[in-house]
Order: sequence, then C-alpha cells, then structure tokens
Amino acid sequence: MPKISSGLLMYKFANSELKVFLVHPGGPFWKNKDEGAWSVPKGEVEENEDFLDTAKREFSEEVGFIPESDNFIPLGEVVQKSGKIVHCWAFQGDWSGLLMTSSFVTIEYPVKSGKFIKIPEIDKAQFFPIQEARKKINPSQKNFLDRLEAILQSSI
Repeated sequence: MPKISSGLLMYKFANSELKVFLVHPGGPFWKNKDEGAWSVPKGEVEENEDFLDTAKREFSEEVGFIPESDNFIPLGEVVQKSGKIVHCWAFQGDWSGLLMTSSFVTIEYPVKSGKFIKIPEIDKAQFFPIQEARKKINPSQKNFLDRLEAILQSSI
C-alpha cells in the first residue's frame, strides 16, 4: 500500500504578486539540491487521522507555528515519483521568518557506515513568487500550484 501524506500550501499576496510558502528538506542528501527539491510542508497520515488534521499538525511541527484559517482550500492529491500520495490544502497566511522546527529524524550517514546522525526534517523555508516556486518545488507537486492559481483566478 502506498504511503499517504497531507500538507498545506500557505500563500500570500505581496504588491499584488502571488507568493507561496515552501520548505526544503534537511540533511546531507539535500544539502546542495535546490530546484525540484522544495515541497509543501507535509507528513504521513497516522492511522484513523483526518487528512486535514494531519496537514495542520505537520505544518506546525515542521515550521513552528499553528496554521490558522477560516478557509482551507482543498487542492486534491498528487502521486509522487516514489508512489507516495500527497493530499494538500491551501490557506492564506504569513510567516515571521523564524523557522522553529520540532521535527527531527535519525539517518545512517554515511550510508552503510553504522554511524547515525539526527537531522531536522526541514532546514529552510521561504515564500517564493509563483513562477520561481514552479522551479523550486518537487515536480509532482507543481499541480498544487496550478490548482491554487486557477481557484484564485476564478474567485476574482
């Protein structure tokens, strides 16, 4: 059975320009990767957990603040190259610029060395103009950007 994750795509308008909030995975594998490496803050759905509740929990753990909105916009799901299914909602919000992750993982590094290190799941986060975000985001998640844009344009 494929893994299922849920995430949130925070957005804002700055000088009438749409910007979206993405996060960059931590650790040595992702250290020098940029284009195609960023993602919506997301995480695995636990057994019997509501998908939107998962998205809010993961956002809070990875970024450091609780996402609050009266309007979480469903953006559907995508299937990543790994086979993982990712569900996503968008909401309008802003961020202080302080990354307060509480989510860490332990990995074997170097691989097959028997040595383990603890790394933050996320090492960077920022808002990107939508066109730049298309280059930064995991290619399978670009559909979330397209869907958000279409929804926002139809509500004008």
